[in-house]
Amino acid sequence: MRLNRLNAMEQYILQNGTASLEDLSTRFNISTNTVRRDLAELLARGQIKKVYGGVSASAAQVPLPMSVRAERAREEKREIGRLAAELVNDHTTVFLDSGSTTVCILPHLAAKSDITVITHSLGALYEASKYPELRVIGLGGLYSASTSSYVGVSTLEMLSRMSIDMIFIAATGVSLDRGLTNTTYFEAEIKHSVVEHNKQIILMADHSKFDHTALFTFCEFKDLSAVVTDKRPAKPYMESIEHYGIRLLCAQDRG
Repeated sequence: MRLNRLNAMEQYILQNGTASLEDLSTRFNISTNTVRRDLAELLARGQIKKVYGGVSASAAQVPLPMSVRAERAREEKREIGRLAAELVNDHTTVFLDSGSTTVCILPHLAAKSDITVITHSLGALYEASKYPELRVIGLGGLYSASTSSYVGVSTLEMLSRMSIDMIFIAATGVSLDRGLTNTTYFEAEIKHSVVEHNKQIILMADHSKFDHTALFTFCEFKDLSAVVTDKRPAKPYMESIEHYGIRLLCAQDRG
């Protein structure tokens, strides 16, 4: 299936940084002309760019390694995780995406009863393994080192068959006009799919994510059920939160 090949080819380029036409032809067992046609479509996605003799990952779209993101605003993320857990009742199924903030909810979920965690994030799977009280479902797929998660068609297919009570997502950027955005095509596809098929969407994001945008939009701001953050957002966000009936949990308001 061509879509599968395109996705696999893009992931290969992003993981390796660069790739020549000959390399792609050999790896995917296709002619050089077919490689050129595939690359023309991948270039339009914006994740890769042309270089002499082949293509490379677009520097502006290469996400920071998960280890780096996890260290940013560590205390703020821990508090966001604690607050987000307040939204979860016993006997609930939750989805955690691969953001560095969402994993911070897990220690607090472990204190509840009959919680099922669904995730494609390797970091979340590792953290959840520390708590035998949690029921954990891992989504397989193609491993993406840049996001430390499993992505691809098989991951999307599994998600499309699941009915999940609450979706906890992170974002590279949050704005009122672009909504929730992400730098990585595959990750944005998973976020969009899980948002599209479920209703309770909770954003976990520290204040630095607001008024920033990335390439791919995966959720409109108005479609959120709740926002969990460390500092109260600016007035336009507060007005939208009130207008659309979005619940706000803010560490700043808790003193």
